[in-house]
Amino acid sequence: MKRLPDYIRRYKIHHLPAWLGLFFGWYYFRFQDYPAHQAGWITLIKTADLAIMVYATNYWLIPRLLYKREYLLFTLTFVVWVFSFSLLKMYVEGLIMHRAALINLAANFKERFYDNVIPHFLLVSTGAAFKLLIDYAQTQQRLAEITKEKSETELNFLRSQINPHLLFNSLNAIYFLIDRENMEARRSLLQFSDLLRYQLYDCNADTVEIEKELNYLQDYLTLQRLRRDQQYEIRMNIDGAVGGFRITPLLLILFVENAFKHLSHHSNRRNFVQVNLQRDPGIFRFTVENSKEERRVPAMPAGQNGGIGLHNVKRRLQLLYPGKHELNIHDNDATFKITLNLHIP
Repeated sequence: MKRLPDYIRRYKIHHLPAWLGLFFGWYYFRFQDYPAHQAGWITLIKTADLAIMVYATNYWLIPRLLYKREYLLFTLTFVVWVFSFSLLKMYVEGLIMHRAALINLAANFKERFYDNVIPHFLLVSTGAAFKLLIDYAQTQQRLAEITKEKSETELNFLRSQINPHLLFNSLNAIYFLIDRENMEARRSLLQFSDLLRYQLYDCNADTVEIEKELNYLQDYLTLQRLRRDQQYEIRMNIDGAVGGFRITPLLLILFVENAFKHLSHHSNRRNFVQVNLQRDPGIFRFTVENSKEERRVPAMPAGQNGGIGLHNVKRRLQLLYPGKHELNIHDNDATFKITLNLHIP
């Protein structure tokens, strides 16, 4: 099934045919109850009033209260919300039709409550029920996709895994073969061992401490500096507030690897990779920027060997941080920049 464009889903444009159908259906069955020149306006008010109540309930009350288990507050707010809008609709209808009995909300209250308020509760509740069913189905689908992706990742890992004990014993042997005076080589080998240890052992959990992920990034950048001369500037700035929360392992390294993959190699200009991490209230902000060649190079092409496509990264974020992330990409002739905002507790 083809996915709807983002702007259609964001502004609920695909709901428009249903509301138009409700409007014309309402008008067809009820236009004789109102003056001919006012039937269209009355029907429009009824439809708009119901739409406002449905969308406010589905996209404000349910996510902010019901899904956060504020059941009593949700119930009270829902009742007051629907009751108030029902009274407001009757009042506006009375103004348009110049009927004092409708403007006086206390007049014939029992009959009007039965004809207006109760149907509103039923209609809005029906809309909320559809929202809950759709959200449940999407949650189950997302869980199934996460389980499938995790199984595939674990299978690929097992297929390519070298015996960890053999690997680290070999690295230890190489370490002691290196001349003691060559401390830079020894230190680099230890950092490489730390990278492997993190991938083999720490990344088995769904989340890890952000401090471990930062240490991994720092070791990776240190090894990248060894491969390049003074013409390349590689920097990593970490805000002091970054810490005390958990993150999906090996998520950030994908963007850093992409920066080095498309890093420029100018002979007369600065070549750089700049990594910034900061934490604002409720937001972890991760930024990677790199210089690039003037020719247009597609960033993180999907399906390319040796890397992961931007589409796959976006998909992974949608699965692991649904509604809790923003990914912004700025690509120009000289630089490529990715900013990832994660909503954290």
